Order: sequence, then C-alpha cells, then structure tokens
Amino acid sequence: MSTLKVDLDLIKKYNVPGPRYTSYPPATHFTNEVDFDDVREKIRKNNEQPRDLSLYYHLPFCRSLCWYCGCTTVITPRQDRSAIYIKYLQKEMELMSELMNPRRKVVQLHFGGGTPTFLTPDELRQLGRMIHERFIVAPDVEAGVEIDPRRLTQDHVTALREIGFNRASIGVQDHNPEVQHAVHRVQPLEQTRQSVEWVRAAGFKSVNIDLIYGLPHQTVGSFEKTIDEVLALKPDRFAVFSYAHVPWVKPAQRVFKDEALPSAEVKLQLLKFTIEKLTAEGFVYIGMDHFARPNDELTLAQQQKTLQRNFQGYSTHGEADIYSFGMSSISQADGIYWQNVKELPAYYGALDRSRIPFAKGYVLTDNDKIRRQTIMRLMCDLSLDYAAMSQLIGWDFKNYFDGELASLEDLVEDGLIERNEDGLRVTDTGRLLIRNIAMRFDAYQSARAAERAYSQTI
Repeated sequence: MSTLKVDLDLIKKYNVPGPRYTSYPPATHFTNEVDFDDVREKIRKNNEQPRDLSLYYHLPFCRSLCWYCGCTTVITPRQDRSAIYIKYLQKEMELMSELMNPRRKVVQLHFGGGTPTFLTPDELRQLGRMIHERFIVAPDVEAGVEIDPRRLTQDHVTALREIGFNRASIGVQDHNPEVQHAVHRVQPLEQTRQSVEWVRAAGFKSVNIDLIYGLPHQTVGSFEKTIDEVLALKPDRFAVFSYAHVPWVKPAQRVFKDEALPSAEVKLQLLKFTIEKLTAEGFVYIGMDHFARPNDELTLAQQQKTLQRNFQGYSTHGEADIYSFGMSSISQADGIYWQNVKELPAYYGALDRSRIPFAKGYVLTDNDKIRRQTIMRLMCDLSLDYAAMSQLIGWDFKNYFDGELASLEDLVEDGLIERNEDGLRVTDTGRLLIRNIAMRFDAYQSARAAERAYSQTI
C-alpha cells in the first residue's frame, strides 16, 4: 500500500463512541443471568470433536500502575503473589480438563495481563510445563507474550523461548520523558532496545511494538521522535492504540488534567501522522490500530481473506475456539462467550470450592451469529461479497440486510466505501473508520447510543 492520506475533517465527523468488535455482541452485553449449567453443556458439546484451541492466560500483576491503563490488573510489589496465582491457574485447568476433549490441539497461545513478565523466569517455566502437561501443543504453535521492558531480564526471555513462545509484544507507549512521567511509566529507550535485542537473539520470529497516541503532553513532534526510535529497532508489527479517556470506568485516569491531554485536533493530527508515517515506511495498515510488514502473516491472511478477529485483536487462527484462564479472562466457543470473575479474592474463592470461576456470559442468537460473521468479514477482508456472504450465512445477504445496505449511502458519498450490485469494498479512507462502518450492521447500535461504555472510534 502506498502512503495513506488522512482527511481530518472526515475523521471528526465520524469520531463517535463505538465498540471495537473483538466480539459480537461486545462484552458489555454479557450478563450474569446466563446459567453456568447451560454453559457447561455447551462446553461439553463443543468438545465432542477435537477442534483446534487457542489458549489465553491472564496474568494480572503489575508492580506499579500506568495511569492510562484500561486493563484488569492487580498492583503489588509482592513477588510471592504470582506463585500463589499459578497454583490457582493449575486448579482451574484441572477443573476445565474434565470438560475438554484431550485430543484437541493448541495452535495459538497467549500470555496477557497485567504484566506476564511479573512472573519470575522459573514461574514462567512452571506455568509452561503445566500447559504442556495438559494440552497437545502444535509444533508450529503461534505463541505470543506481552512484555514490559522495565523489569525484564535475559533469563525471562530464555524461559519464554524454552516453553515455546515465539512472538513478543513489547509495551512502549511513548519514549518522551515528559509523557512517561505524566503517565507513571518511565522507560528509557535503552530498555526497549535491550528487550528487542534479547528477544531477537533468543529466536523469537516476530516482534510487535505497542504505542499509544493521545497521552498527556504528546505532540506530533514528540511522537514522531518515538516512532523514529522504534522504527530503528525494525519491528515486524505495530499496534498503535488510541488512548481511551474513561475516568468513570478507570478512576486512576482522573489524575490527568484536561489541559495536559492533547486537544481533539492534536489527537487527530497524531493519528494522521502515525498512519501516513508507517505506511510510507512500508507497513500495511491492516485496520483499527494494527500495522504489519507486507510479508507478515497478518498481511497475507488479509489478502487471502482468512484473517479473523477475536479478544486478542486480529488473528490468523480465528477458526480455533478460545479457552481462557485466570481472573477476568473471556472464552469463546461455538455460539457462546463466558467470562471469569474480575476480582482476585472471588477467583480464588470459587476455585477453593472446586468451582469454575464463572461470572457472566452470553449465548448468541441466530441473528447474532449472522451479524458476527458479517462484521468479522467486513473488518478483516475490508469488503463484502454478497454471493459469498449469502453462502456463509445461509440466507440471501442482500435481502437479510436490506435496511442496513440502504443506510450506507452517506458512507459512499464520503468515500468510505465503494459498492455495486455484487458487493462493497472499504476504501483506504474507510479503513480508518472501519468501526463506524461495522456499526451499521450492529443490531444493538441504536439501543446503546446513549451509553458511556465505549471509547471514541478514533
């Protein structure tokens, strides 16, 4: 793709709250009215066949709180807490193994958090052994881990490779000292560089860098310096997230004074610069906040229309069911989502009673499944072929979505999509606003218009 140009006036027009569609319906629709006995039966049914698995482990501990953070974390300086947590992960895996088909193959594995590298190297090795003892892990498993360079050691990286990890996502956010102090995350460039060097030397095949735009005191000039510094490290992917200012959800964000946050205009300029800079450097804008090199698996999957989207973002293994472990983790299988309790004492308490720590879930209706497929293909393929979609959903697509398709005229006029009798295609401009386009196929969008549950789409 050539350099992508960003029209700021158009971005302003469409910058409204909306879901990120890591699931459909989004997690805000999960309810505690779902009976876990029903969930249990659906899990059993899902395990009648040895379908591929994607495993996720939520490792929530951080030594200090980054004030922008929207994740479910446990802040503690006590290293011993992770050893206790691992014992409870073992209990949870043992309970779930009673419901799971032992022939299922793990094709994807992810450690997220929190800070997975809060665990000591030996604790990482222990957790890795526990997983390999209970699951058949494919030789070519895609195994990714989130890394915080600030307390990373070379032994952490060695331990991760020993247990099969081959992809690293390294948190940077911003290298500017003023920004780092403002968000309570001081991380000099040298720490980031050292982490990348260790990961590369250990044989990891892919390095992703996480950045955030919209943080206090950021300017286009300061962010350009951060991006230039990171580009010099030659990452394979970028995830460049929009800072979601939701202090009513995350009270720590109240520390940010309004005058320190970039104005809406500056935030849009940061987005414009980032997209134009990275695409000019040869990265492909996959969509949302993801960029990848032209020969990356994400790019190739998008070209081949096999790209998927799940709770870890864009994925090349969307056909695999996601079974997740740890507090707050979300699982997804065959028309159902279920989520663990979000509080650590409740998580421990359920497992002490030999109960799966279920909190809430959602069972998809037939209409939900059709719309999930539609939104998935739109966000991943950046197009909809009506004939192919009719075959996929088992209904005449144009008839099923007659009202939604009729509502797209303004998107056509604004250059976000192009369409004809056979289908529609998202333009380069539309890639920036793919959430807004997807919202047109969301049956719940009009009902949630007044909710404050979602961040702005840009």
